[in-house]
Amino acid sequence: MNGKSVLIIYTGGTIGMMKDPETDRLKPFDFEQINKQVPELNRFAHRIDTASFGKPIDSSNMGPSTWIELANIIQENYDNYDGFVILHGSDTMAYTASALSFMLQNLSKPIVLTGSQLPIGTIRTDGKENLITAIEIACASNNNYPIVPEVVIYFEYQLYRGNRTTKTNTEHFNAFESYNYPKLAQAGIEIKYNYKYLRSVKSIVQKPLIVHTNMNSNVGVLKLFPGINKKQIMHFLDTPDLVAVVLETFGSGNAPSHQWFRETLQYGVEKGIVFTNVSQCQAGSVKQGKYETSSAFDDFGVLSGRDMTTEATVTKLMHLFGKYDDVETIKQKFSEPICGEITL
Repeated sequence: MNGKSVLIIYTGGTIGMMKDPETDRLKPFDFEQINKQVPELNRFAHRIDTASFGKPIDSSNMGPSTWIELANIIQENYDNYDGFVILHGSDTMAYTASALSFMLQNLSKPIVLTGSQLPIGTIRTDGKENLITAIEIACASNNNYPIVPEVVIYFEYQLYRGNRTTKTNTEHFNAFESYNYPKLAQAGIEIKYNYKYLRSVKSIVQKPLIVHTNMNSNVGVLKLFPGINKKQIMHFLDTPDLVAVVLETFGSGNAPSHQWFRETLQYGVEKGIVFTNVSQCQAGSVKQGKYETSSAFDDFGVLSGRDMTTEATVTKLMHLFGKYDDVETIKQKFSEPICGEITL
């Protein structure tokens, strides 16, 4: 792996924090001094450079504008590095990873997102191991091809496809899961890659990177619950400029079979809103039409999200509505895999 190069992009988040000795509060440190916090980086044979957002951003404040900024940084530096590591707050990391997977067409280099549950300046931090292994993954190659040519999340010894990942735990170091797609690697004494499930780079390595930065954020998520009523849903559907709704449904894609619920779907469809159906369950897939309680979705043209995560569904819709003007094209593209986010 000698001679590889990696760019670390620091956006913000817990990993880049340290305690102020005067106030005992966490504050961002100067990330250009990362070698002082993680001296192990000096032992790499790779060239490691850093770039930082002008002002660190808490992951709760992440959104399309910061995804676009990240995509632009990657595009500007794409030819100069073998891989990229993005340090990011964990709360919305799965959204950013999903968004980038759609925005970076013909990606043939590793984009590894990681972070930590404890600041890198604390003794028990998980940040050092996450960062060091993320760099190894970003530089890993086999027969001169990168092993992981896609957007991924590395956290607590596990590597996941970014657009298949959800944050599931606020207290444990193993904060993420990929319920509907196998882990891409397990880091122990060695990093064992699950080659069968990794994206193949050979078919796209000669294609130029295309970055799509138009994102339409007029997408809503409506989580169904027992007791939800027509008035609540109608009020939600009257949100100005709403173009798409991700319905988080029960079980394998079920919803109330009441007439009033059908009337809300009809109202939304007549307004031109595109509806998609994903399960509230963390594992498994939507099987639209299997039960009577999901038959209305087929009647009104609701799109099945199959086994996509909510994070992937939201960002895919933002991407498609930013890329295409024709709704029928958007519906078609939504139902097709773009970068491994859905199982057909």
